[in-house]
Amino acid sequence: MTKLAEWLAGVTLITAVWFCFLSNDILLNRYDIHSLLLPVYGVIGFGVYSLVVILYRVFTFNDCPEAAKELKMEIEMAKKDLAAKGFKFD
Repeated sequence: MTKLAEWLAGVTLITAVWFCFLSNDILLNRYDIHSLLLPVYGVIGFGVYSLVVILYRVFTFNDCPEAAKELKMEIEMAKKDLAAKGFKFD
């Protein structure tokens, strides 16, 4: 099953359950307002989850001193190559 099919199946399932809430097939008369707000709750939950994942990955990001040195060396090589071809740096 492709990722597209997995996502479409999930969205279809969630939409079907939400439609059942809205059409009162699933009796939740005390919680009608929450039935209408389920998509909003989902978007808020997804946003909080995304924020937590991004913050976790930022705080656990590893430094790569070897890669930094290599990148600086490649930049210097590129500058020398461009200077040899007549490019002037300010």
